[in-house]
Amino acid sequence: MASLQASCTILSSNTRSRSSSTQPLSAKPSYLFTRPRRSNHFQVSCDAKKNVETSQGKIDRRNMLLGLGGMYGAANILGNPSAYADPVQAPDFTKCGDAHDVQSGDALDAKCCPPPADKIIDYKLPPVQIMRTRPAAHRASSEQVAKYEEAIRRMRELDKTDPQDPRGFTQQANIHCAYCNGAHDQVGYNNLDLQVHNSWLFFPFHRWYLYFYERILGNLIGDPTFVLPFWNWDNPKGMTLPPIFDNSNSPLYDEKRDPNNRGSAIVDLTFSGSTDSLQLVANNLTSIYSEMVRSVSTTNDFMGKPYCAGTNPSPGGGSSENGSHTGIHWWVGTKDRTGPNKYNEDMGNFYSAGRDPVFYCHHSNVDRMWTIWRDVLETDVPKDITSADYLNAEFLFYDENKRLVRVKAGDCLDQRRLGYDYDRIDLPWLNYRPPKKATKAKVSNISDAKTAASVLPVNLKETVRVIVPKSAKGKVDEQLMLENIETDSTKFIKFDVFINDEDDKIEELDRAEYAGSFAQVPHKSKNKKGTANISLRLTSLYEEIDVSEDDTVVVTIVPRSNGEDVTIGGIKIVPVPARSS
Repeated sequence: MASLQASCTILSSNTRSRSSSTQPLSAKPSYLFTRPRRSNHFQVSCDAKKNVETSQGKIDRRNMLLGLGGMYGAANILGNPSAYADPVQAPDFTKCGDAHDVQSGDALDAKCCPPPADKIIDYKLPPVQIMRTRPAAHRASSEQVAKYEEAIRRMRELDKTDPQDPRGFTQQANIHCAYCNGAHDQVGYNNLDLQVHNSWLFFPFHRWYLYFYERILGNLIGDPTFVLPFWNWDNPKGMTLPPIFDNSNSPLYDEKRDPNNRGSAIVDLTFSGSTDSLQLVANNLTSIYSEMVRSVSTTNDFMGKPYCAGTNPSPGGGSSENGSHTGIHWWVGTKDRTGPNKYNEDMGNFYSAGRDPVFYCHHSNVDRMWTIWRDVLETDVPKDITSADYLNAEFLFYDENKRLVRVKAGDCLDQRRLGYDYDRIDLPWLNYRPPKKATKAKVSNISDAKTAASVLPVNLKETVRVIVPKSAKGKVDEQLMLENIETDSTKFIKFDVFINDEDDKIEELDRAEYAGSFAQVPHKSKNKKGTANISLRLTSLYEEIDVSEDDTVVVTIVPRSNGEDVTIGGIKIVPVPARSS
């Protein structure tokens, strides 16, 4: 069986996509859960070739991409369609610039460059002396909370005693700002942002980020057993802001949060607009099941699209990043665009998110969802990316000893090698596959649906309904592709997708017609525009709404936020790619 291939494309005056062969590797044993890991693996690559043929002869592609040796500089690359991509390299801190948040034509400058260092050390994971277990924030012990508060208090104190100490609260927050809001360029490509969101770098970057953050906190209080809690928003018992963050006298408190989403307010991951608490919980569980299981066709659907040196940032985030991850950011962050917090601070924008202590607790759960994806879920989708272009992607962080260290994505795939695990809690979303629709939808009832050819490209200033041909009749494995999704990167974007939805109950996502979502946290990019693609698997949905004998379906796209700043260039249904056996 042929296997799916994905590739990065380096920018040039005559761009061509390139891909590498797939070479499945054997699976590693699971250390987190007792259930056996599936042995499926999946490899996508920017390109596998080590050398490139140019008019000057055969040269090493890394030298070429780094801009070394004069004639092989970055300008030469961008004009050379034969240039190949390479793993994203760690940024050059000496060339860091300003990051900005832009809203309504106003700019708020953010100085978030890291302090310089004399040398960079290739980090070696220390031996694991004791396996630390991260607890759920809602049931953390009083002793754990006291340690956490004291560690954050000491981290904040460093801001006053030594603002340049890389372990300080602001310096740690600035890491996210610099990597995520346009302060760093790609090495060798001064016209391209380095962005660790909306691609396959999302999970490994944030795992390393939390790893060093956690070690710094433990070091500040002299406790090597210290662990961060996780905000278990995927369980109804955790679907409120954890109380430990809602005490105004605590160092864990942040005043720049949405005041409407404190106390007993139920998390709304989907921005459905429902005011019914039970419906909100049902929507949350349904959307998590969708992003973890139902809508995922390939490894990249969950992990994010390939992103390599010399390619455009933000090629497309994975389902978890686009879903619950983004939902929590926006739900917590302030949204008053006329007051002092009009820039969606803190959690509501990439440049400021790290200034809220709850950010790290939130991302601890995002990291946990990755461990569940890899080690618990038994689906037919391979779990690991084995491409060297992914595994060798690099990041720089300061460790607990103030050393600047270089790490690679491939060294953090197993969280237990990093010395931590997660407290076991129930996963109720595993049982939230939508029920089968009682009666078959009458597509003729959806009277305003139009053919794709007649509406594309389409702006989402209002709900859009498009008639899309299926690839085949019968019981088929298909996916919906939304292509060339152009957005204003400075805006919060959210839209939901339904299939054959004649009921128009847009506040209810726990229905068979719900196919999936797309969302984006505001951030800076060089041209304020983002372009992404998403795919949503339809196999289970087809079974639940009975369309096996239909030639076409109606795709309904419901804008939830800033739809006028979204344009979709392509909508089609294609077979799910075959996988290696």
